Amino acid sequence: MTELAFPGGMGPLTGRLRVPGDKSISHRAVLLAARAEGRSELRRLSSGLDVARTIGAIAACGARVEGSAGEEGTITVIGGRSMLREPAAVIDVGNSGTAIRLLTGWSATFPWLTVLQGDASIAERPMGRVVEPLRAMGARIDGRDDGRLPPLIVRGGGLVGIDYRLPVASAQVKAAVLLAGLGSDGDTTVREDVPTRAHTEELLAACGADIEVGTGWVTVRRSELSPLFLEIPADPSQAAFWVVAACLVPGSDLVLEDTYVGQARAGFLDVLRRMGADISFEQVDESRQTADIRVRSGPLHSTTVGGREVPGLIDEIPVLAVAAARAAGVTTFADAAELRVKESDRVSSVVSALRAIGVTAEPRPDGLVVHGNGGPPFAGGKVDARGDHRVAMAMAIAGLDAAGPTVVAGWESVATSYPGFEEDLHRCVS
Repeated sequence: MTELAFPGGMGPLTGRLRVPGDKSISHRAVLLAARAEGRSELRRLSSGLDVARTIGAIAACGARVEGSAGEEGTITVIGGRSMLREPAAVIDVGNSGTAIRLLTGWSATFPWLTVLQGDASIAERPMGRVVEPLRAMGARIDGRDDGRLPPLIVRGGGLVGIDYRLPVASAQVKAAVLLAGLGSDGDTTVREDVPTRAHTEELLAACGADIEVGTGWVTVRRSELSPLFLEIPADPSQAAFWVVAACLVPGSDLVLEDTYVGQARAGFLDVLRRMGADISFEQVDESRQTADIRVRSGPLHSTTVGGREVPGLIDEIPVLAVAAARAAGVTTFADAAELRVKESDRVSSVVSALRAIGVTAEPRPDGLVVHGNGGPPFAGGKVDARGDHRVAMAMAIAGLDAAGPTVVAGWESVATSYPGFEEDLHRCVS
């Protein structure tokens, strides 16, 4: 297990920073590029290990992949149904829940066998939410606990469209069903009571899919896709760490460039503004749904996070909990039971990590309560990220302005989503 120490008392965060390409968009772009007939080009794709697993999966299924991911890189994918074939070996998604769920829907359209597995964390991630609608479409899927847990064995082909209402707000389930709908007879409609991130439908439209989008519903039909030429915007979930850091470290004035702020991705900014954060948008590009986010440090106060806003900021709760720990008052995160089935049990992981640096925090069945100190630096200490990249990076942010050193154990997990985190830290700390 790798440890990384943060000395505390670091200077303000200033200047401009572009975080890596959006991970959610990257996964979907890779899968659609593999289905598209011809040559797609994807610029600034996420360089994390999670997306690398999806790239490896489409290569294993016959797509030709050239180039490199990352800020200066371009990935070229030569795909189409005539290129794709049954994978000769098990596809390993590593630590990526997005990869295994989306690949299950993507694979279900092909008349062959696909076996999907991952690491110990993935082996405990709930898959029934994806398997159930795909079985209703005609896919034959097996796995542990009758397909509720990985590994998953997918025998695809012969699908028919369904009209499906999401029982829980999940962009991953929506994506899996829509990807399966591309190869199904008839209409495939997904309905959602709470809007989730719209990347799948946006990218399907960009590829020329036969798709309709209404308020609370998306319908897709069997489609041949055109190649995708895309520059991936910066990931708001990664930008969130630096936004919170700039809020907390005195004297900070930081701009996060070209960040996606579209549907169900900018909710964490609304929470921080409610807490009194000085956040503004510059260089707004409405066509790409991006903006430069400018953040200046200042005092924060407590709030309550819950209800319909939670699905749009579930990944940012670990770092929002760090902001809450420095705010004045008690902040409650509720209606977030999904935190229990992420890369770790994030309720337990975040509460334990905060307590390790001197913060009073309490777990709840569906979230946590954080008692803010009103501004003084954290004490520092040693925390265990429990193999969870978002917990590791959240505690790194806590360590920037701590009174003493903060040591984060399990730092290797950060490579799944943000391998350049340390380099960016040195770039923007004065």
